Amino acid sequence: MKSHLIILTGASRGMGLAMAQQLLQPGNTLLCISRHTQPTLTERVDAIDDATLAQWPLDLQDGAAASAQLARWLALFLGDEFASATLINNAAIVPKVAPLADVSAADIAMVLRVGLEAPMQLTAAFLKATSHWSGARKVLNISSGNGRRAMASQASYSAAKAGMDHYSRVVAIEEAARPNGARICSLAPGIIDTDMQVQLREADPNAFPDQNVFIEYKNSGQLLSPEAAATRVINYLARPDFGSNPVADVRDKP
Repeated sequence: MKSHLIILTGASRGMGLAMAQQLLQPGNTLLCISRHTQPTLTERVDAIDDATLAQWPLDLQDGAAASAQLARWLALFLGDEFASATLINNAAIVPKVAPLADVSAADIAMVLRVGLEAPMQLTAAFLKATSHWSGARKVLNISSGNGRRAMASQASYSAAKAGMDHYSRVVAIEEAARPNGARICSLAPGIIDTDMQVQLREADPNAFPDQNVFIEYKNSGQLLSPEAAATRVINYLARPDFGSNPVADVRDKP
């Protein structure tokens, strides 16, 4: 049987780590790109037959270097050995919760480089390197409700996610015109109990008027665990209609 190739960014913690743990299955080749390697993934793959793991400790602020390395690595494969190849752009930077006027130019650049520039560069490298492969090809971008609803003190992060949504729409049009074009979706994963949620709950309410909304999410038990969210995202990725809507929500019905 042919194996499946998955490339996942931001796999060292949170939902990204949970996805990596669940994707380490027999027959899967998983490449994780994060600032730090995750020892628990190495321990897990050692206990699974016919699963392959590679971890690259890269800073996605230099997306050009990461995408070039990815292109060289993908060129080592013929492509016929994989039934499918999937890129999951999950990495993001949690920015300072503050009005744009109070955020430094360096912090704005960092958020956009990791959250938008690197995903676009990695997507371009993936699509080009696998264009002649015969298996199914998918790009899953992890978006956010913040990119679809304006909130004060979230300009950089929201702009990155909104940009991710729209470039996914454009790539969907481009790939639909190609033989064996890749399917792409920018997916909002729901409300997850992450470090970002903690940061938003603890933000200065004078700078972040929506603070009470996020406190209520926690108090009312609306937050998904990273593991539960990862399961929902992976299940969405496996849906037959994946990519039919290039900007979607994990809660959308088939």
